[in-house]
Amino acid sequence: MFDTVLIANRGEIAMRVARTCRELGIRVAAVYSTEDRDSPVVRFADQAVCIGPGPARHSYLYLPAIMEAARQTGADAVHPGYGFLSEQADFAEACEAEGLVFVGPPPAVIDRLGDKSTARAAMADAGLPLLPGTIEPVSDAEAVAKVAADIGYPVIVKAVAGGGGRGMQVVTEPDDLPRQYREIRSTAQSLFGDDRVYVERYLPAARHIEVQVLCDSHGNGLHLGQRDCSVQRRRQKIIEEAPAPGLPRGLVEQMGHAAVRGLLAAGYVGAGTVEFLVDDQHRFYFMEVNCRIQVEHPVTELTHGVDLVREQLRIAAGEPLDVSQEELKARGWAIECRINAEDPDRDFMPTPGRLTGLALPGGPFVRVDTAAVAGGRISAAYDPLLAKICVWAPDRPQAIARMRRALAELSVEGPGVRTNRDFLLTALKHEQFVAGTHDTSLVGRLTDPQTREES
Repeated sequence: MFDTVLIANRGEIAMRVARTCRELGIRVAAVYSTEDRDSPVVRFADQAVCIGPGPARHSYLYLPAIMEAARQTGADAVHPGYGFLSEQADFAEACEAEGLVFVGPPPAVIDRLGDKSTARAAMADAGLPLLPGTIEPVSDAEAVAKVAADIGYPVIVKAVAGGGGRGMQVVTEPDDLPRQYREIRSTAQSLFGDDRVYVERYLPAARHIEVQVLCDSHGNGLHLGQRDCSVQRRRQKIIEEAPAPGLPRGLVEQMGHAAVRGLLAAGYVGAGTVEFLVDDQHRFYFMEVNCRIQVEHPVTELTHGVDLVREQLRIAAGEPLDVSQEELKARGWAIECRINAEDPDRDFMPTPGRLTGLALPGGPFVRVDTAAVAGGRISAAYDPLLAKICVWAPDRPQAIARMRRALAELSVEGPGVRTNRDFLLTALKHEQFVAGTHDTSLVGRLTDPQTREES
């Protein structure tokens, strides 16, 4: 196992990784920007290095500063968390060049699966079903129009290098396609430095289901069930649960085996997630691969009793998986709610500011992952995620009730700071969510003025 792990990230995921390192007897090396100098992980770590000013491009995304911090702390491995540099092949390559172990898949695998076009091709070769659309990027509006006409509207135009809900546009009318195609290419170039896009059939009311996979460097792979991530705002998840409600057992097994088959065929090593869309006929389609730990990983940990960060570190150290697929058993139900500093009444606009008060929930089977503290500041420089509240219960109704109670206990105070807590409570009470029949259109219905008036 490693002596020192540098955590190339911030916020709750930095604390999450640090805690597992501490339990394993691994020295914790943290990095922080000047905006995060008072972050809890700075105090928790054995050593912390300032890597630059607040803007991420000058700190958490600035590779030279991260590598210098690894040298200063004597790290022998780097854990990238999620976001920032976690899915950058050049970062993984830089770590290898410095003799550091990158806690994640090999650079070539990140490169292949991080590009949505080559990822789709790889999964198609492995026999995973795809939505009708293009595998290769489309290079002009005329070609896009032909594809859309062939597969039928609505379609979604996606940036090949996109992620995190960014770099995609739904098109419902042929007359709108040329303009929206140009806009998404421009957006993709601005956000990712890559204007390539592809087109696929859009499912307006699909289920967003993902499968957690572990693969070691000895050719072994297994899955840890599935998560439902259908409650999303701007295509970013805000409520996740495990297992996914209402899916036939046979479908769940097919998706799990398909996910493992796809990642093993791609040469994957580490913890990864294969994301699918499931339509109203219970047909599933490959969407993308996330080559990192997911924000929503706690619900899988709670239902399977597995520390996924520990498994990441074990695999990165060259150890084989120590459990078989047959030995893995899911128990009970887990739900995660992302508490964001944002205003749902203003299209979920971030509301940064200083926290003058913070009371977090507790009680039986309640887990809170956060780096927020009273007196701390929610910075406008980063994602507005403030905390993740996770609960476990023997069944789904009890888990929903426990989450409602936990959210009711949460109190966040600060000038100008608002959270999505009340919106999450509303979603948890919605009849479709309670029945487990909700899909990715739920948040749209909750935010539509006419829908709210009718309800």
